Order: sequence, then C-alpha cells, then structure tokens
Amino acid sequence: MCMKEIKITVFTKMQPEQRPREKLLARGPGALSDRELLSILLNAGIRGKNVRRLSSDLLKFLQKTKNTPSVKEIALLPGIGQIKACSIAAMLEFGRRRFGPSSVKVKNPKDIFALVRHNADRKQERFISLSLNGAHEVLAVRIVTIGLVNKTIVHPREVFADLIQDRASAFCVAHNHPSGQLESSPEDDEITNRLQSAARILGLHFIDHIIFTETSWWSFRENGKLKDGQENMQY
Repeated sequence: MCMKEIKITVFTKMQPEQRPREKLLARGPGALSDRELLSILLNAGIRGKNVRRLSSDLLKFLQKTKNTPSVKEIALLPGIGQIKACSIAAMLEFGRRRFGPSSVKVKNPKDIFALVRHNADRKQERFISLSLNGAHEVLAVRIVTIGLVNKTIVHPREVFADLIQDRASAFCVAHNHPSGQLESSPEDDEITNRLQSAARILGLHFIDHIIFTETSWWSFRENGKLKDGQENMQY
C-alpha cells in the first residue's frame, strides 16, 4: 500500500538560510548535517510524519547498520516505502563506488578528523573505528558504540571484531566530546592503553586515537599518549 506524500514540509516555516536546499546552495554540502542531507534526498514526508522526522528516523537506522542495507531492509522503515528506498539504496551504492573511503589515505590527525567530524554535533559520545590497509588507506569507517552525554563505553573486542572482518593491517579510533573539552579523561587513557595492548598481540598497527569537537581535535599520538615506543613517529 502506497503512502501519499505531503509536499508541504516544515522547511517553509524556516528562515531561508536555515532550509537545507538554500543552505547547501549558499555554503555547500559540507555545511549540512547528516539529517539535512537526507532531508534533501527524501524531499517530502508522509501524512503524520514530516520530512525532518523521517530523515531523523532514517539516520538512526543507517547509524545502527554496519554494512550497506538492502532495498528491502530500507523499505521496512516506517514511512520510507519502495520508491524512497530505491533512491536511498542507489545513493549509497553510487557513493560507495565513486567516492568510497578506500581512496582516502590517513596521513595525520586532520585526515581522521575529516572522516568523522560530521559526528561532532551529536549529543552523545560516539566511539568510531577506522580500518586501514597496509598503505593506511581507509577500508571502512564504523560507529562502534553510542554512549551517554559525557561517556562512551567500549570494549576492545567490539573494535577488533570489525578490524579482523575487514582484514585490516592498521587502525585508528576517534570519539567526540559533546562538552567541547578536548583533553583526554582517565577513562579515555584506559581504553587507549587496552586497545594498544590488544593491537600488539594481534599484530595490528594502532595509528592514533583522536578526541574531536565540531571545530578541532586532540591526538593521543601527538601528545605522547600511545605507549608503543613510537610516540613521535610519522603516520
């Protein structure tokens, strides 16, 4: 059963510079949040659920999915349907083929930041892993866990399960601090040390761990907090 789309959305109530399309035209796609980008793609909501709410639901679904979801899986999301699901699946596949992360090489903390900074505006901490090959090219970027407002709980096995699946040779991790504080906490130091110990056993190169906000980052390696005897090494 098809749901009738409603073309009148909450965007008409926004100031022009706040509307996703106008914002994209004025500032480029990099200035938009993930939800705003999906709102443009979805174009319209359905009866009882405007496009902003629909895009938020879709974003939550995509964040929980480690691999690219199928059309059938996307279509099961209430309010999406087959037509929108096809558009979303086509967008994801084209992005993977043409602009996939495998073309990106991590050379410094700034490169890591560029890949994860879109998570900086989240109200909860997100712990993210980046799987790298031997040339430090990105194989995959994943959200490992979503924590509390000021704390994320992660176990090394959750990080390394994906790395092993990706057949990674190296990796780096990152997490956002919603508070805006860039220095590491004792908990951050502890999980970094545990990851370093496990990486040594598995023969994986632990490149770096960065803490980031919307505007900047803090690197464990640059600040001498990776206990591998190579604190001053180049990426």
